[in-house]
Amino acid sequence: MTSQGITYLVGGSLGVLGLAAFCALILVPAVTAYRRPLERVAAAFLSLYVLAAMAGIGVVLGALLVIEWPRLF
Repeated sequence: MTSQGITYLVGGSLGVLGLAAFCALILVPAVTAYRRPLERVAAAFLSLYVLAAMAGIGVVLGALLVIEWPRLF
């Protein structure tokens, strides 16, 4: 297996593990806290909205780090 293949394997595995942790620790408790179906859908939507916002912040910070790396070090 090539070095690039190992990198993709580790990245994919960590992505799946992170998504599973999000579902188990954030999404499931948020959805089960409510009884009405509309409230459950709203809780799931807001949880996914927060996940997307945090992923966006991570992408922006990562891009900023890549761009500014030569200047910082």
